[in-house]
Amino acid sequence: MTYRRSGVGSAVASAYTNTAVFLMGAIALVIPTGYSLGPALLLLATPVLLFSRPRLGLNRQDWAIIAILLAYFLIAAARALVDGQGSSGLDKPSRFLLAVPVLFWLITHPPKLSVLWSGVAIGAIASGSWSLWQKLVEGVARASGYTQVIQFGDLNMLFGVLCLAGLGWACIQPRARTWFALLALGAVAGILGSLMSGSRGGWVGFPFVLLVLYRAYARYASRRWLAIVCGLVIAGGVTVYAVPQFGVQKRVDQAVSDVQQYVEQDKTRSSLGARFAMWQAAVRLIPEKPLFGWGNSGYERARDRLIANKQAPAVIGNYGYVHNEYLDAWLKRGIVGLLALLALYLLPLKLFGSRLSSDDLTLKAIAVAGMLLPVTYMDFGLSQVFLGHNSGVMVYPFWLVLLWALLRQRETSLASGSGTDS
Repeated sequence: MTYRRSGVGSAVASAYTNTAVFLMGAIALVIPTGYSLGPALLLLATPVLLFSRPRLGLNRQDWAIIAILLAYFLIAAARALVDGQGSSGLDKPSRFLLAVPVLFWLITHPPKLSVLWSGVAIGAIASGSWSLWQKLVEGVARASGYTQVIQFGDLNMLFGVLCLAGLGWACIQPRARTWFALLALGAVAGILGSLMSGSRGGWVGFPFVLLVLYRAYARYASRRWLAIVCGLVIAGGVTVYAVPQFGVQKRVDQAVSDVQQYVEQDKTRSSLGARFAMWQAAVRLIPEKPLFGWGNSGYERARDRLIANKQAPAVIGNYGYVHNEYLDAWLKRGIVGLLALLALYLLPLKLFGSRLSSDDLTLKAIAVAGMLLPVTYMDFGLSQVFLGHNSGVMVYPFWLVLLWALLRQRETSLASGSGTDS
């Protein structure tokens, strides 16, 4: 990283970046569209680069991240235009394009890691506490915040597990106990927020989250501590399931009932039953247009044809998505769309994962967070078209470039011999 950061202008830019990054976590789920404010502030700063013209020093891996963002944008945008959606069809895909200049800004003006982790922890604590209030005091069936209930629950889970990723960094800070306690509380609150929302899809992938954390941090813990952690996880899960007020037991039992009724009675009026019906319809339609897909409008016409011909239940007509990110991408954008989606998740997973064996705990923590972002999104996408929602497309690309820029900055610091936390 060759950009010189000095003088008043640099100090202002650094403070601006730190504020925006802090807000990306701290207010994401506790004010309406709070997840958009931080990225929007970062994007507004990027025209400055046209005048300062810093040397970015991009390497092949940087270009790989840029390439997958652009590929996803181009394929989704092209399909939307062919589908006749006009400018409205470019809205969500544009977030992946706009994340590229934000990456350039973050590479030249990286935030402090303390700002990142404190923002995530405070945001998780705030949204998790609000979820508990909604569930236990207001008596809502499912905590939902200001966004769609599944998105709210899953993003709570994401922020919770990002706090877990930061524990390695916390352990080597001057105030290690304070940082560890803050991030641990954020992790608990974020996961509780997911549980209070009843968003079951976010729970399925939690074992994979634990696997990433185990691979990263197991060698730093004794067997005794690992046994204690496993015991706490099991005890926490049993407790949450056993307390009726949390509603977790009801959601799990309902899932089992939905599956039984679908298998035994072909019942599609339940949450899971409707999903199974949508998935069946997608599997039926994909072979008809496997390369470039049906598009949104084309799918709706094909779906209505299946319903009219009694080849699919009427309930699927209530949904514009098929509640599975992978099937939806293949169905509407063809195999090229599916491959772009998989690259969007798998390439960052590989690049961050290659740093998981680092002896530097700061770099390792960033790498863990970078892995958990696609791991959780891959899980969320099993039962929800997560990138079909504004919250989904605002969080993934901008958090991806944020974590990647921080990883690059840390590696540059280590290579230069400074090795100081930013």
